[in-house]
Amino acid sequence: MDESEFDEFYSSAFARITGQVYAMIGDRDEAQECVQEAFVRAWSHRGKLVRSDHPEAWVRTTAYRLAVSRWRRVRLSGRPADRALSPKVQTEAADETRIALVAALRRLPANQRQALVLHHLCDLPVQAVAREVGVPEGTIKARLSRGRVALAALLAPADTTDTGAHHA
Repeated sequence: MDESEFDEFYSSAFARITGQVYAMIGDRDEAQECVQEAFVRAWSHRGKLVRSDHPEAWVRTTAYRLAVSRWRRVRLSGRPADRALSPKVQTEAADETRIALVAALRRLPANQRQALVLHHLCDLPVQAVAREVGVPEGTIKARLSRGRVALAALLAPADTTDTGAHHA
């Protein structure tokens, strides 16, 4: 993969992968930083990416693993990540539906959230999700099933009807 091919790959995939990682981890700034770092690593492994059937999956998996590692490091250190040295990032405003979806996804167990994002937002078949995550297809199917039920409950509109008696 030469420089122009890599630039094209970056341009076409960065926003999409960032959105997918954001849905998995729930923090847009962190997602952008991890995807950027994953692309830096991809550049140094571009020979491997040429031979890969799914270079986007490689970058997405790397970004997700970076996010998990950073989260663990911050959690273990007991202090928040230092953003003082990072450049200010401008992001577009997200619509309310996307915000609600990400908020609901954050409440799911990480393995269900990852399976739902890869299958429904990344549009990967169950077999590809299983391969990317490294678990059997049956496990992915179970995570998808449980995740859909939990997500539906979290996204269901609250019942606003008053069925109780009114007291005067």
